[in-house]
Amino acid sequence: MPVSEEQLAADLSLMRGVAQSDPRALEKLYDRFGSLVYRMAYQILPSRDEAEDAVQEVFIRLWRTAGRYDSARAALVTWVMLITRRYLVDRLRRGRAGVRAVAIDDRAADIAQAQPNAQQRAERDERFATLMRRVDQLPALQRAVVTRAYLNGQTLRQIGEELNAPLGTIKSALSRALVRLREIDPVLEGTPA
Repeated sequence: MPVSEEQLAADLSLMRGVAQSDPRALEKLYDRFGSLVYRMAYQILPSRDEAEDAVQEVFIRLWRTAGRYDSARAALVTWVMLITRRYLVDRLRRGRAGVRAVAIDDRAADIAQAQPNAQQRAERDERFATLMRRVDQLPALQRAVVTRAYLNGQTLRQIGEELNAPLGTIKSALSRALVRLREIDPVLEGTPA
């Protein structure tokens, strides 16, 4: 089940407020997605300080691009995650470029050449965007469980507590969601259930 029309309208209104630098809209956006962005950054970056810096940079990007948000193309959580992911990938690339610049042995050069090329990265980004659109089409509980488990990094027990649902219900929702996603995209066959 896709995001409700009311939620899409609320998200669009929120992003319009962010685009106009409305402090309440910015605060609401941060309250809603700050911990999600931080968790994703902290999983990828080596320190809390760097993760905190990443959160600030992502929210600056969200503010600067708020006027381009289109609720018809993606749910707000999807859009926030795509911007976060792009920022983190860019940051990792910059870090690798610095490492490559000082690399002096052949092994380091071989590792640098093994990095995916621009076309592979673009294909991976497109697959991720497609997957997120498919996640948006899941029934509400399944979408919430998948998003919280795979994007927020929460345990099933944490999700059950937040949604006030039994652990068995959460496990079943995740299992059904993964089955549906695998039916849509056989590439997900290796996804752990």
